[in-house]
Amino acid sequence: MDTFDKLKNIFRDFPTVGSRTAGRFVYYLIKLPKERIDELVNAVLELKNKIKLCELCFSPFEPLNSTQGNSQNTLCLICQNPTKNKNILCIVEKESDLLSLESTKKFNGLYFILGGTVATMRKDDLSQLRIEELKKRVKNSNFSEIIVALNPTPEGRTTSVLVEQIIKLAWQEAIASGGETTSTIKITHLARGIPVGGELEYADEETLQSALEDRK
Repeated sequence: MDTFDKLKNIFRDFPTVGSRTAGRFVYYLIKLPKERIDELVNAVLELKNKIKLCELCFSPFEPLNSTQGNSQNTLCLICQNPTKNKNILCIVEKESDLLSLESTKKFNGLYFILGGTVATMRKDDLSQLRIEELKKRVKNSNFSEIIVALNPTPEGRTTSVLVEQIIKLAWQEAIASGGETTSTIKITHLARGIPVGGELEYADEETLQSALEDRK
């Protein structure tokens, strides 16, 4: 495989990028001066070296003024925010969904990024989801409400059923072990302000606000 095809295949792995678009990316890079290529390479390396995943919500963030032993460097700004309601958790599919909901400024709880959806319950499909991390989050917290805010696609609906089962199982295990958790837990879903087959990432703020306020 030559250099052109090698780079083109790398770009084809990007979300929503097809063969033609990947080819255009390579042609664009060929025309760039070496200084811009070096700038791009360094930016990608910095992204990999500096960006961390929040240990609670798994949102990518860059720690500010990182110092050795500072536990806050493991948490993003949202999870560190003292004004956030620690008793409400919103589960989303991906990072862009979190940003879309947060931009409405109408949700004051915490988040958890599941990492995707599944079309079937096969083990290979389930391995991409943060199932164990979600169970741990539910067990170690005192949530009064958990919002399952997955996209209203066929895969999202299938995954929502799975997520609800995981939440109930983790909560029951926490109760059985005598953990400090609520005696009841409310599981809600976004209202159907989001069109069936649509995605949170592309919904406008007014629609997202309505879906949050009318959740049930």
